[in-house]
Amino acid sequence: MLKVREEAIVQAVNRLLAEKGFDAMTVDEVAAKVGIAKASLYKHFPSKEDLAAAAMVRVMRRAQEFFGSLPAEASPLDNLRAAVRWTMALKLAGDMPSLPSQNSSLRATLMANKEYMDGLIDVSDRLGAWIEAAQADGSISRAFPAIAVLYTLYARACDPVLEFLQMGGQHSDAEIIDLVLGTCFDGLNAR
Repeated sequence: MLKVREEAIVQAVNRLLAEKGFDAMTVDEVAAKVGIAKASLYKHFPSKEDLAAAAMVRVMRRAQEFFGSLPAEASPLDNLRAAVRWTMALKLAGDMPSLPSQNSSLRATLMANKEYMDGLIDVSDRLGAWIEAAQADGSISRAFPAIAVLYTLYARACDPVLEFLQMGGQHSDAEIIDLVLGTCFDGLNAR
């Protein structure tokens, strides 16, 4: 019962972080969305930062599971495209938490969370290895440092272009993902 309630809490936090972001989300909203008292919520998670960290741990686990499901024979570029496609699909479905990059209390909580950091390192290492292999085989330009490519790919998980295109209603989610993937991997130069 405790695990089920915690999962419901984390799902609610995840949705609220995706909808509103960390700064606008309140603990009262989380409690109301789950249907429990605020005091009960604090028995599971002692702070708003801990709630956000739990949501991010969940996303990291899902990413690790997704990366593990990719075919071993896939090219590094195909794996990178699949990873970015997956994160953008989560974002468009409202399942990708939106976190501020400069919030020191949240950042400190995330940095102190071993499960989150282990997941982040694993995900970054996998992406980094694919980036380096794609640069080595010439499918990604060597002109860009691997870290710049990594951060560019991470940025697609919180790219506002996705939501702007979705709000415009002219394209399906699949079309939006293809458009943004194209600009990310193929650039804007005419071919």
